Amino acid sequence: MTSSAGATVGTYDPGAFRGLRFHTAVERFRSGADTPRDYLERCLSRIAELEPTVRAWAVLEESGAREQADASTRRYRRGEPLSPIDGMPVGIKDVLETKDMPTEYGCAAYAGNFPKRDNAAVWALRQAGAVLVGKTVTTELAGPEPGPTTNPFHPEHTPGGSSSGSSAAVGASMVPAAISTQSGGSLMRPASFCGNWGLKPSRGAINRGERQTASTTAHGVVAACPEDMWQVAIEIARRVGGDPGWPALRGPATPPPARKPLTLAVMETEGWDRLDERSREAFDRVTRQIEACGVTVLRRGDEPLVERFERALVGAAELTSLILAREHLWAFRDLVEAHPDRVSARSKRFFIEAAERLGAAGYERALQDREVVQAAFAGMGNVVDAVVAPTSTGSAPRWLGDVAGEPPARWPTGDPVFNTPSSLLGAPAVNVPLMAVGGLPFGLQVMGQPGTDARMVAIARWLGEAVAPVIA
Repeated sequence: MTSSAGATVGTYDPGAFRGLRFHTAVERFRSGADTPRDYLERCLSRIAELEPTVRAWAVLEESGAREQADASTRRYRRGEPLSPIDGMPVGIKDVLETKDMPTEYGCAAYAGNFPKRDNAAVWALRQAGAVLVGKTVTTELAGPEPGPTTNPFHPEHTPGGSSSGSSAAVGASMVPAAISTQSGGSLMRPASFCGNWGLKPSRGAINRGERQTASTTAHGVVAACPEDMWQVAIEIARRVGGDPGWPALRGPATPPPARKPLTLAVMETEGWDRLDERSREAFDRVTRQIEACGVTVLRRGDEPLVERFERALVGAAELTSLILAREHLWAFRDLVEAHPDRVSARSKRFFIEAAERLGAAGYERALQDREVVQAAFAGMGNVVDAVVAPTSTGSAPRWLGDVAGEPPARWPTGDPVFNTPSSLLGAPAVNVPLMAVGGLPFGLQVMGQPGTDARMVAIARWLGEAVAPVIA
């Protein structure tokens, strides 16, 4: 199947693929050469073309989107756009409440759930003039149980989870940007699998509104380019701030320009041994290019502080999962008690049963273990400008379903081992779509100290400009 933008499902070239961009259209809106309504109609046409295969949307609100786009068109004609993202079609992950669309969390127990109120980020987008196209598919309860979405470059492969619909919609050029969330690896891994730029902000940097229960969770943005990614994030933060008690996303009102780092450290994690040969070679080709540009790249054997951090990271994926499960326990246990047959066995096993086994004392120990990892990471702050790593353990795997008679698979939407560190640390992370392995996207991750979001975006932009895309 060939898209109207020229991308072929099953083939991805990080050097040629551009996706759907918005910031380049704004001047045409101002001049009258294009309008937000016409831009939206092209998006809706694209959705109609590819949605039967990609299945990125839980809800489409076409009539409401057209009304919003018409209002934006009138503002541009008056010369009064509300913001740089006025008129931008955006997808909203179906874990964020929306007053004009249901919020069902990808879970049968929430079928028909319609709170009729806006999440803080959703409210901010409306205030900025963005056009809310619909709700994007999430895995069940934003957990490990897959939804119906397929990878936009090959339908037999997963788009990742839990922000599957958001990343697939951007990767399929249905919308230029979408709101995602991450508690373990739910933004970064789908961004890697679907060829997105993705920003997982520092802890608390974007107000989560009603979704304040988990300490590892962040709201972020996936987009087809770094300019749109940053602009959406900063427009939200400028209007609703950060979580209670946390500073809002810091940075300029326009996308940070590219910034060359002096020193980077490679973060291997336990996932290094899980990289297949082609994926590891693709990543090594990227790091060799970075070094050729005059940047020092440290590995664990080069610097004791990097080695200390790597050792602290052992078990980080499971540690993050246990903290998250415990913090969600009461809400999810109540849900299962009310709807025992409408929550998957996988969610019960890896949320409720795991949290109950951990117990209150185990949770306290987990928090202490997290502090150890955070201290080890902070120790590198004066040594390196950022950490780089693969964003995933390779390109998107196939998911053919559980094996009959065996327990549910732990990670059907992909291994989060390279993603959980940023969640555990509350650190900003950016996915740079620099590589392709086996015809599918494979991302490079840039991670920094908490509060350095703008600097990480600037370094990511430099990497995107200075490093030639790699195909393996």
